[in-house]
Amino acid sequence: MLTHRTVEQMHELGLRGMARAFQEMQTNPEAEALTHADWLALLLDREAADRRDRRLKTRLRSAKLRFSQASVEDIDHRAPRGLDRALVQQLAGGGWIAQHENLLITGPSGVGKSWLACALGQRACRDNVTVLYKRLPRLFSELAMGRGDGRHERLMRAMAKANLLILDDWGPEPLTGVQRREMLEILEDRYGAGSTIVTSQLPVEQWHEVVGDPTLADAILDRLVHNAHRLELKGASMRKRMATITEAEMP
Repeated sequence: MLTHRTVEQMHELGLRGMARAFQEMQTNPEAEALTHADWLALLLDREAADRRDRRLKTRLRSAKLRFSQASVEDIDHRAPRGLDRALVQQLAGGGWIAQHENLLITGPSGVGKSWLACALGQRACRDNVTVLYKRLPRLFSELAMGRGDGRHERLMRAMAKANLLILDDWGPEPLTGVQRREMLEILEDRYGAGSTIVTSQLPVEQWHEVVGDPTLADAILDRLVHNAHRLELKGASMRKRMATITEAEMP
C-alpha cells in the first residue's frame, strides 16, 4: 500500500520518470544492496533523463522537419557530391547557431539538400535549440492565407523566435512584390538574433535575380549571405543512386 501511494504521489507531482524507476527498482533484487542515497540518485537520474526526452520530443514536434528521422550521424560521406566533411562536423557542433550565423546549401535536385538541412535541424533540437522548418513555396502560401484569416502576425512571430529557421527550396520562381517584402521582414527580424538555413537548386550568385528588385535584393542578401557558411553540393541525384543500390541488392 505504501509503495502504491508513493507512486501515486510521484505521478501527482509530475515525476513520471521517477515513478517508473521506483517501480522497476521495487522488483529488482539488486536494489536491496543500495543505500538510501543511491536510491535517490538513481531516481533523480531517471527523472532528469525522462524530462530531457520529453523536451526533445516537444522540440522535434514543433520543428516540423520534413525528414524527421534525418541525423548527422547518418550523413553519407561516400557519395561523390562535394560534401565538405570537416565543415559538416563543424556545423554539427552548433557553434555557428550560438553565433547567429547562417548556412546556405545549394546543389541540383535530389542531391540531399533538404535531408542535410533537416539532419542539422534534428541535431540542433538535441542540443536544446528551438528549430522551425518551412518550405518556402508553401510558406508564402501560408502567409498569403494568414493575411486573410488573422494568422499572418503569428506566423511571422514564430519564425522570428526560432533559434534556427530552415527555409527549404529557395527559387527558382522570382519573388512577387509582397514576397520580397515578407522575406526582408523575416530576415530583418532574425538578423543578429537567430540562424537561418536556406536550401536552393540555384547557385548563390543567381539569388539576386530571384528577388527581382535590385534594392530589396541587396538588403535581403546582405542579411543572409555575408555571415553564412556554404555547402555547395554537386553530382547525381541521391534518390536515383539509392534506387540503383536497392535494385542491385534485390535477389
